Amino acid sequence: MFDLNQAIQQAHYVVFMTGAGVSTASGIPDYRSETGVYAGKQNAEYALSHDNFIQHPQDFWNFVKENLFFPEAQPNVIHRKMAAITNHKGMVITQNIDGLDRQAGAHNLVEFHGNLYQTYCTKCQQAVPWQDYLQDYHHQDCGGIIRSQVVLYGEGIAEQNVQRAIQAVQQADLIVVVGTSFQVYPFAGLIQFRSAAAQLVAVNKTPLAIPQQATMLVGDATKIFDKLEE
Repeated sequence: MFDLNQAIQQAHYVVFMTGAGVSTASGIPDYRSETGVYAGKQNAEYALSHDNFIQHPQDFWNFVKENLFFPEAQPNVIHRKMAAITNHKGMVITQNIDGLDRQAGAHNLVEFHGNLYQTYCTKCQQAVPWQDYLQDYHHQDCGGIIRSQVVLYGEGIAEQNVQRAIQAVQQADLIVVVGTSFQVYPFAGLIQFRSAAAQLVAVNKTPLAIPQQATMLVGDATKIFDKLEE
């Protein structure tokens, strides 16, 4: 019987690769499930695209404001345990844009797709409080359009984030994939940079298509992480 707690305790450098399933326990919906952000919406990916942002900024803002922001959400046990473990020996690489890993105190963190709560004016590049963005997407100082520093469909991942993520994966002797379908690239492709000796584990409510030599733990991640030592 595989013991995740023992594997983490014995590892020298642990990388957690996470997705929306980590934050659902904090009340933030995922994207593609029956209750997700995209459920019942046509062209949801277009709504979150660079093209829509440029061509229909009002529609884009409405969709983001109504579907992505959950400022009252709090980190759950998964966020907290990952932060404690990686602050000691590792890195969290997350697809999530909700900022909960940062809120949980994770210092060694790559927000691969950016952070929803880091907002700025695209005209003057000035940082703008996200609270102001939720009131109006026009910057009061210069009239420019405000947006979050997140990767939209049709945009590339920040090179700095790619390089930091690759370096962490290369360094890891234990990689734990949590709460992601592991089908979004280039994020899912990061595991190709892992060491041949690195142990790969996936924790998810349903089985994932992972390499044959990996360990699949099917279950509720909050219950599994609740038992982990920090």
